[in-house]
Amino acid sequence: MSFITMPRRTRVIVLALSLAAPSLGSPRPLAAQANTPPALITGEHQVVLNGVRLWYRVAGTSTPHTPPVLFLHGGPGYNSYSFAQLEGPLLEKKLRMIYLDQRGSGRSERPWTRDYKMQTLVEDVDQLRRTLGVEQLSIIGHSFGGTLALEYAAAHPQHVAKLVLVDILYDAPSQCRYRAQGLKELRPEAYARVAKDTVDSAGVMRSFCELEFRGLRGAERESFSNEMMFPDSLRRKVQERVDSASGLRNTGELSNALFNAGLLTYQFKAYDRLTMPALVVVGGKDRAVGGPPMAELARRLPNGRLVTLPRGGHFAYLEEAEAFAEQVGRFLAGS
Repeated sequence: MSFITMPRRTRVIVLALSLAAPSLGSPRPLAAQANTPPALITGEHQVVLNGVRLWYRVAGTSTPHTPPVLFLHGGPGYNSYSFAQLEGPLLEKKLRMIYLDQRGSGRSERPWTRDYKMQTLVEDVDQLRRTLGVEQLSIIGHSFGGTLALEYAAAHPQHVAKLVLVDILYDAPSQCRYRAQGLKELRPEAYARVAKDTVDSAGVMRSFCELEFRGLRGAERESFSNEMMFPDSLRRKVQERVDSASGLRNTGELSNALFNAGLLTYQFKAYDRLTMPALVVVGGKDRAVGGPPMAELARRLPNGRLVTLPRGGHFAYLEEAEAFAEQVGRFLAGS
């Protein structure tokens, strides 16, 4: 889901138009889990962390020296269902995957305190790590999940073995400037209406992030956002059917809280703390946050490497599931 779209419903991505969604996998034999900590046993788990009941699911196998892999979904406020359906059966062949629904998202609880601060989300991740009983995790973060992955890795670099960042938000002003070019090309009349209105009523310069919200409304903005994210509209239609089957929705609580706290001005700066190996994955046709900004992210990371999936959109693993699994699986399972 685009990081500047406040969704009316959850978006779920599917593997292919011609194939049914793969199963979530069967549990490993009990003998293979004999020495596994209870919190890492294959299956669904619910645990109260940081004052909130969080849902996560464990699946897959790995070598003893390969850390478990935590997937952080985007939205904000989305869920882990679609990634588990799409990439799970491929990645779980060589990795132990942990699919977490963040607080206020998917099958996890909506906190009565409405505490959705970034530092709280970071603490949720670290409390989960401690509950799992592991010293290190590898992390895959998609879209806003990549933002959370950056913040967690900067706060706890000693606990992150490897990072995979998939079409993420890391420098909103720069990425909104890139996105505005799409608005200019795809909706020239809307762009012309707002591009010259550069100062707000208080005399403050407007950001590029505001162009889309001021130029487009409701269904028109959702249509534009879909064009920016999905190179093939048929994929989006199948996505909506799987979304309906999931029974999950985005309540908007997490996204609204983060946007109100200034997510559209967010800029990550603690690059020097991210010395762990990092793989930046971008869909070659992602016009939401992809393109040159993602190449710049890979350049800024001390130990970063860029992989472009040419046919991929914002959900790069949708159009290129096998290639995504090959690249990410080799990176995370390798020495």
